[in-house]
Amino acid sequence: MVEYTFMFNLTLTPFQRQIVERPIGRGRLFLEGASGTGKTTTGAARLLHLLDAGVPADSIAVITPQRSLALPYVEALRRADLPPGGQVRVTTFSGIAREQVALYWEMISPRAGFAAASAPPTFLSLETAQYVMAHIVTPLIEDSGYFETVTLPRGRLYSQLLDNLNKAAIGGFALDEVSARLKAAWAGDPVQTRMYDEVQDVIARFRDYCLTHHLLDFSLLVETFMMHTLPVCADRLFTDAPHLFLDNIEEENAATTRFFGAWLARCESALVIFDSDAGYRRFLGADEDAAYDLHTACDEEIEFADSFVMSANVGALRAEMALALKEFAVPADGDARAAFNLHAARFTPEMLDWAADTTGGLIAVGVPPRQIAIMAPFMTDALRFSMLERLAARTIPARSHRPSRSLRDEPVVRALLTLAKLAHPSWGARIDRNDLVHALMAALSPREAGALDLARAHLLTGAVYAERESARLAPFESIPAELQERLTYTVGEKYDRLREWLDAYITETTAPPVADPNAKPKRGRKKAAAQPDTPLDPALDHFFSRLFGEVLSARGYGLHRDLIAADAIASLVESARGFRRTLERTSHDAGVPIGREYIAMIEAGVIANQYTAAWLRPDDNAVLVAPAYTFLMDNRAVDFQIWLDIGGRGWSERVFQPLTHPIVLSRQWDGAQWDDAHEQHYRHEVLYRLVIGLLRRCRQRVYWGITELGETGTSGGGDLLETVNRLLRRLPPLASAESDPSSPSEEMPA
Repeated sequence: MVEYTFMFNLTLTPFQRQIVERPIGRGRLFLEGASGTGKTTTGAARLLHLLDAGVPADSIAVITPQRSLALPYVEALRRADLPPGGQVRVTTFSGIAREQVALYWEMISPRAGFAAASAPPTFLSLETAQYVMAHIVTPLIEDSGYFETVTLPRGRLYSQLLDNLNKAAIGGFALDEVSARLKAAWAGDPVQTRMYDEVQDVIARFRDYCLTHHLLDFSLLVETFMMHTLPVCADRLFTDAPHLFLDNIEEENAATTRFFGAWLARCESALVIFDSDAGYRRFLGADEDAAYDLHTACDEEIEFADSFVMSANVGALRAEMALALKEFAVPADGDARAAFNLHAARFTPEMLDWAADTTGGLIAVGVPPRQIAIMAPFMTDALRFSMLERLAARTIPARSHRPSRSLRDEPVVRALLTLAKLAHPSWGARIDRNDLVHALMAALSPREAGALDLARAHLLTGAVYAERESARLAPFESIPAELQERLTYTVGEKYDRLREWLDAYITETTAPPVADPNAKPKRGRKKAAAQPDTPLDPALDHFFSRLFGEVLSARGYGLHRDLIAADAIASLVESARGFRRTLERTSHDAGVPIGREYIAMIEAGVIANQYTAAWLRPDDNAVLVAPAYTFLMDNRAVDFQIWLDIGGRGWSERVFQPLTHPIVLSRQWDGAQWDDAHEQHYRHEVLYRLVIGLLRRCRQRVYWGITELGETGTSGGGDLLETVNRLLRRLPPLASAESDPSSPSEEMPA
């Protein structure tokens, strides 16, 4: 394969360059192929070619399903040798919809059914939508017994109710059809169908509340844009950006692809990129069939077949796994046996030790940490923590990313929430002593010498904090001298600095405004009576940012140079800022502090927004520890992958969702009951896409860990393990451990 460098230092093949350098007016191209075949690189090079050819930057739009998938285009546009002038629009469907709805709000809001046409719209994030849903659902649960047969954390319950609204909007069916669809597909006890009536009532109440208070969650945003705004804005929108780039369209939904179809019919040139064997966001409404239909709106289809990622051996393993899963596959050159290693352990801790040792062995032979990814289908808190601790004990740099993780599940976030309660005594919030113990540990315990362990943190907390309303921390010098010596004066000095910072913040935010002595009283007004000191309602996001920047990130404190904690706090700051701005624009009760409401929301366990700080941050030279689907949506390849517990059922089974259904509330549903046969077919398809997608993003070797007893103490026997066993029966025995110097042990599963 001949390769050479494109004008902007992108390495292209002659095949890619032929596509990139086509004349500007040569229509709309549909690029189809598997991951790793060079489609996105071609798209980024084509974008740069248009700019170099004189196409105005502001006439180009690049749209991806989520912002992280646009990173290759963002990186390409950062090149210093780009021609000057204008700016390429890199966005998402949701970003376009919000912009256009806000622009045409006064025109379209009356016909869309909003009560306050003159008031500006308020766009709800996933977190603030859950906050609104909680205010609607909580009284119904407590007073009317709604969802009494459902055992879900509140955050999951809210998100599943919102998911029903979203599925109706993107699927193009009426909101009042949700209950009927779910009932028709239900194959269990008929008594349970009552909960679907409750679902229908709740989502109807939520929609009415949003229309009354001019709030737009994602579902109402989609409906308002597609039904009322697009007919008004289409001419200007499509004319302003006649050059269109659509990447990863297989992850888009049916509503989005209808919008793209209308745009493609009007644009001058387009590049539409479709990943085959993908569609990983089905549970969020991804409709790869609708996305593929966009090829009919293009002038030419071009297939990409050659992988730039997989070695010949990994390619052979992918073909063998496809054969084991689908019973058909395209033959591939290479030795599949040389592309994987198996290790069997009895318990999960042994498997994690093996994963950490394997990682260390790879790094010892020169593999950069960034070229290693450790993944599981679901990354529980315990699994994530245990894996990261083992890597840290071996001085292996690691980072973790779990977008769906609730903010309250981050220890550093819980620490900051506790310190926020201390810093706002007017809230009257009760602080649990154990929470304060862990907050002080997180704040005062760097990994280097001088750490505050759990036992001494309990002693310090008991000595300086009285568990009563509005209590403040006592000075370190106020505790007995023998206890000071036991805690060490180093800890005491850091503690006092933190305490003094909190006291200064309390004074600053409760002090009355200072009157201007030179100000003259206005004529006709009586002198106002003196008002008692009233606490302000300071911005909580400012508090978090200042506390981290001024104290906790300083040398010697717990968060110094902790990039994982920094990512969590960046998400917390962004979350608190978005919540504050949303409530400031709504009819929020002024007597209720926004900060207190925010902390209550986070402690309720709402599902977090997708924060892009970890996605957009330059790639650290660190091992990635993440759920498998997060790695797939990161859209990057690594040399080595380590899959944890391939015997677990999570590799193919759906997350338990009793209040919604990803297929029933989509165009793929055939109207039949969802029985075991449907579920088995769905699981098989999910597993195929997941396994093939991961292998297409692996260059050299994959390591499979098996445990006799899984993380919960139960035996495995999941679909992935059955597939691997079918693979092993087809292949000759594995090579010995000596063939792989990076692996400390090689054992066949029992």
